[in-house]
Amino acid sequence: MENKISPVIAPADLVALWKTTAIVLVDARAGAEAGAQYETRHLEGALFVDLELQLAHKKTDAANGGRHPLPDPARFAAVLNELGIRPDSHVIIYDDKNGSNAAARFWWMLKAAGHALVQVVDGGLDAAFAAGFPTRAGKETAAPAGDYEIKKWQLSLAAIDEVEKARQSPGYLVIDVRDAVRFRGEKEPIDLVAGHIPGAINIPFTGNLDEQGFFLSTAELKQKYSAALENREPENVIVHCGSGVTACHTLLAIAQAGMEIPTLYVGSWSEWSRNDKPIGTGE
Repeated sequence: MENKISPVIAPADLVALWKTTAIVLVDARAGAEAGAQYETRHLEGALFVDLELQLAHKKTDAANGGRHPLPDPARFAAVLNELGIRPDSHVIIYDDKNGSNAAARFWWMLKAAGHALVQVVDGGLDAAFAAGFPTRAGKETAAPAGDYEIKKWQLSLAAIDEVEKARQSPGYLVIDVRDAVRFRGEKEPIDLVAGHIPGAINIPFTGNLDEQGFFLSTAELKQKYSAALENREPENVIVHCGSGVTACHTLLAIAQAGMEIPTLYVGSWSEWSRNDKPIGTGE
């Protein structure tokens, strides 16, 4: 029987688990300085994973798959083997964005690979520091594994043409998790064009967290997303962001609510906005 664990782990529970259980701890900070910041200070035993090189297979043209397209399953399996992650490993991931950035992306990828024991640290790196988890500088390495094979992604994915059809169908729901100013087209700091996919609704991923940067309670998350999804099947709910990374934070929040994980549009706005597709602005 598959082990059932919460998708999110409290920092205090992480500290207790680390003292008694073999885990694979992963630092998934992203950004130009992420590697250097990791080497300066990270949670003891944590391995570094690179969003740009290991959790995406970037192409020269973001119009084909967006800014962070998924690697193929075999390529991702090679990453897991390099990190010493086996099918039965208990993997715990953190980042420095309250779990909302590459930690959530790595969580989704592991779940999509069929991995059972994977969690994200609630509150992220700073919360683990505050809970007393020991830290270390430098690099950490793992003994490579060799027994992870992934033949296909097991969670639902949407391609751009499927999103085009879904946005026009009342039986489907397209959720854009970017900030409201980006959704309305008032500001676009990353991609070439501002706006949103017409027909999509805006539920910013930042609303999954409370004022202290921790996830809302399970009951609050369930109430929020049950109301938004209106009993639609998970494959009929498509979630996207700018490039398929922070969208995973909302998928994580929905899983934390005890609900089935909806469909991810990995290409997201970075792909849609580069393909001569209709663009909406305003609410």
